Amino acid sequence: MATDAIIAGIDEAGRGPLAGPVVAAAVILPAGFSALSELADSKKLTARRREALAAVIRAEAIVGVGIAEPAEIDRVNVLEATMRAMSRACRNLPLTPERVLVDGNRLPHLDCPAEAIIGGDGSEPVISAASIIAKTVRDALMIEAALRWPGYALEGHKGYGAKAHIDALQGLGATPIHRFSYRPVAAAAEKKAHG
Repeated sequence: MATDAIIAGIDEAGRGPLAGPVVAAAVILPAGFSALSELADSKKLTARRREALAAVIRAEAIVGVGIAEPAEIDRVNVLEATMRAMSRACRNLPLTPERVLVDGNRLPHLDCPAEAIIGGDGSEPVISAASIIAKTVRDALMIEAALRWPGYALEGHKGYGAKAHIDALQGLGATPIHRFSYRPVAAAAEKKAHG
């Protein structure tokens, strides 16, 4: 394969939370990307560093984002919703890559050759870049959601199953951005319905 092949990396954020979407990103890095040595798995970076790197990636690279909302997650399951979000992210790139590297052990449906790489977000810079975009986009969406649905502290835990979140669910019930197929959400909804 030619060294100048157009390669995209794909990763997602938000498979585990009780609330909010799964967000996937596809990124094509340019030759000579200025922050190449700084790229890492988004989970190993501080929020401030992620935001700074996301700005550089958006300025220099080609980016596509795909989202699967909570209702879709509930309808088809989180794995299938993740695969759909990844496919959407790749389709939302302004050009079709010649090859795609996907973090994990499964491949979404794509219109080009692809390879799944376990731990790819830590070993492949193009996947690390996608990880950073997916995480920062999802975090921003959850901060917006916290304004719309106060009382759940979504801006802090971003929808994950933190104690404050579980307590709020049990006291306030679920919102439209909660995943009703997840046991703690279903239990809170049931309690509210019979409470």
